[in-house]
Amino acid sequence: MATPYILILYYSRHGATRSMANAIARGIEVCGMEAKIRTVPSVSPTCEATSMDIPSEGDIYCSQEDLQHCAGLLLGSPTRFGNMAAPLKYFLDNSASLWLNGDLIGKPAAVFTSTASMHGGQESTLLSMMLPLFHHGMIIAGIPYSEAALHHTQTGGSPYGASHVSGSNNNHVLSEDELHLCKVLGQRISGLAQRLA
Repeated sequence: MATPYILILYYSRHGATRSMANAIARGIEVCGMEAKIRTVPSVSPTCEATSMDIPSEGDIYCSQEDLQHCAGLLLGSPTRFGNMAAPLKYFLDNSASLWLNGDLIGKPAAVFTSTASMHGGQESTLLSMMLPLFHHGMIIAGIPYSEAALHHTQTGGSPYGASHVSGSNNNHVLSEDELHLCKVLGQRISGLAQRLA
């Protein structure tokens, strides 16, 4: 039997969401589970253009099998007009076979995002990413207010999921509160996956 893992599936254009994925992975691993980090290729504006099977750098592309066999999921995207980025939605739009088979029913999931500005649509993006997960029958978890960082963060952080304010030039590193909340979210999904198993 394969070792259970938590899938961290994200899209990142400038690296901020990827940094969050790595922080979340540390939280998962603290709980003794494997974190499998995967990304998705960009969507090309040119018809019939394709991406290489393996990215030239960074994390490898997610397969439907990676998603199918995960014990839990953390889904991350930068904000695009208050919604998830098209490459991540495109990947999820192609997961109908998993939906038909009920492969993700009862598995825990959470979401995370990054925006250039404080009011760049973080919460609506987090909510938009939850919608396909509800359709898959996943159990959605956020960050409870028992986490003190939610009360005093001056940057990202939300009960709907982890978030980060990257700055207009993408020059803000994750704050201590943002790092903490990413780690907590990873621990939360890892712990839920272990209890639900």
